[in-house]
Amino acid sequence: MSHTPHELLEEFPEHADKMAALKESDSHFAKLFDEYHEVNRAVHRAETNVEPTDQFHEEDMRKQRARLKDEIYRMLSA
Repeated sequence: MSHTPHELLEEFPEHADKMAALKESDSHFAKLFDEYHEVNRAVHRAETNVEPTDQFHEEDMRKQRARLKDEIYRMLSA
């Protein structure tokens, strides 16, 4: 398992300009973007034992991150 943060700009570099534009023009996208980064940072802190948590909570956070990422990707691909 990788303990590298899954930053959206690294995940979708081809959509960097569209992400920047959507963050400015679409409040729902901006909320999803911020929520993704909040959850992503929490997962990374758990994975690196900066803020340890039990495996079930860590798994739930990963699932939440994946759902957010999927929704963000759908918006970027539209």
